[in-house]
Amino acid sequence: MVNPQPTFLTIKNHISYHLEQMIQEVETMIKSIGEREYCLLCELGQIRERFDEIQSSASYFYLQAYISSYTSSYLELAKAIQNMSKQRHGALIAIEREDKVEPKLQGGVTINADLSNRLIESIFYPGNPLHDGAVYVKGEHILSAGNILPLTSKAFPKEKVGTRHRAAIGLSEISDALILVVSEETGKMSFALDGTLYPIVSSESNG
Repeated sequence: MVNPQPTFLTIKNHISYHLEQMIQEVETMIKSIGEREYCLLCELGQIRERFDEIQSSASYFYLQAYISSYTSSYLELAKAIQNMSKQRHGALIAIEREDKVEPKLQGGVTINADLSNRLIESIFYPGNPLHDGAVYVKGEHILSAGNILPLTSKAFPKEKVGTRHRAAIGLSEISDALILVVSEETGKMSFALDGTLYPIVSSESNG
């Protein structure tokens, strides 16, 4: 997992380094195309690995930047979605920022507990009665679980978008909340903000 509390300069230098490496590899690739012993697919694979490393750093950095002012429990959230991603346990977590989220939720069960990765993981453990709904986070607390979020009406003709992802996008369209999603089918992590879904790539999910 990427350093959970990177500075902007650290991330900038990390990304710059990998971009420079990609440029060098592309230049080598261009010069070598046509040579009998040259493996184009091998080079493309290495460039993809560089890109995944850049995306991993950037996604975690920006995720922290978006929520660190609203909850100091960023590490607990990051740890929870990483663990659930590995186990392919689906999850949906709405993090309140400036806009009030509660009026936009339906059917939730009050929790009012300190936020911890273990509690989040237990809520989304398969078989738990609350695992299909969304957890509502405000500050350092889990206020409720099993919430129903409004679904987006957007059409996605070129990709399969599940109910959790539609719910995440839907809430982000009508509030400034940041919504974390873990896919039950693939284990892939993402977050919704301002009506857009962004992938969260980690070293564990690159394989």
